[in-house]
Amino acid sequence: MAKGYWVVFADVTDPEGYKEYVAANGPALAKYGARFLARGGQVEPKEGQPKSRVVVVEFPSYRAALDCYHSPEYAMKLRQGRSIWDMAITEGYEGSQPHHGDLGGG
Repeated sequence: MAKGYWVVFADVTDPEGYKEYVAANGPALAKYGARFLARGGQVEPKEGQPKSRVVVVEFPSYRAALDCYHSPEYAMKLRQGRSIWDMAITEGYEGSQPHHGDLGGG
């Protein structure tokens, strides 16, 4: 089964208030098996208009990612007015991958 992901580009406009959102959502994320892959580290924008913060959250399935977002435990309202998000929930990819031997060289 393919994993699910939250992919978020965010600008935090109220850092102190945003801490309340982060703290409140620990239980919801844990309940649905979430794991942070990227969370506010260094960002080097390359194309488009990305925001200052990138967050990638992995879930055991696409369904778990959707269910967490729509769950009553997820306190989405706590981030409203404290941050601006662009977000997508996506299904992971389990198909073929590039192989080192395919890159040429010698």
